[in-house]
Amino acid sequence: QAADDAEQQRVLRFWTPERMRSAVPMEKLFKPKRDSRWKQVRRGQAQVLPPTTLSIPNGGSPWTGGGQVTQTAGRVFFTYQGRTASCSGNAVTSANKSTVITAGHCVKLDGAWHTNWVFVPGYDNGERPYGTWTASKTLATPQWTASEDINYDVGAAVVNELDGRKLVDVVGGQGIAFNQPRRQNMYAFGYPAASPYDGSRLIYCSGQTIDDFLLSNDHGLNCDMTGGSSGGPWFLNFNESTGTGIQNSVNSFKYNFLPNYMFGPYFGTDAQNLYNTAQSS
Repeated sequence: QAADDAEQQRVLRFWTPERMRSAVPMEKLFKPKRDSRWKQVRRGQAQVLPPTTLSIPNGGSPWTGGGQVTQTAGRVFFTYQGRTASCSGNAVTSANKSTVITAGHCVKLDGAWHTNWVFVPGYDNGERPYGTWTASKTLATPQWTASEDINYDVGAAVVNELDGRKLVDVVGGQGIAFNQPRRQNMYAFGYPAASPYDGSRLIYCSGQTIDDFLLSNDHGLNCDMTGGSSGGPWFLNFNESTGTGIQNSVNSFKYNFLPNYMFGPYFGTDAQNLYNTAQSS
């Protein structure tokens, strides 16, 4: 990653507005690994739809509430196998004031770490009100790093100072928590960039989470956000008036036959260790 001034400047020059606009939503390139159970699910997909007691699928809506989340949430851009791609991320309170939480596949995929990695907090229709922050280091949980296990699809980045200031001093940082009870009310945010969205603005969904009843140990949430939203934060105790909450997951993946459900990894001890490693870097 961008370890010195010269490399930081090179990465910043690389990310022209045109390159950001043309970045491919990462989910178009990312296919979660399947195991032998996948065929059984595909054969019986009519029987694995959510029970009707759940709320109707929640269409993602533009976030118009303002508050802290419009500064801490942002778009992530990087190069993957020679292609420019995009995800989402969020700045969290941290000892180094420089930690961004995202999805594991937004920092590493198919055995290789992404390059030219930057975070653009508060991205708004091409505008970068808080600047473009280059990564000095990217990390992921041990399970994602070793085998890209979808249950541990959590990544982090430590970003360099920008104009002599640290990220959290500029945009603030959301709280973060681990090993929390499941099936709570949560808010998910991200920058979906695949149709019908175009990555230009912050979108959110909210509702009570469920446990994945298929192939992972993830949370599930009614949400139609699309590619590009991966890595965007999920919050507990989100306050709509202040735009603050406690981050407790990230957008990770969807099942093709359940397009209105987003799934996000459980933030357990491995995610906590990742956070601690990042914030002490």
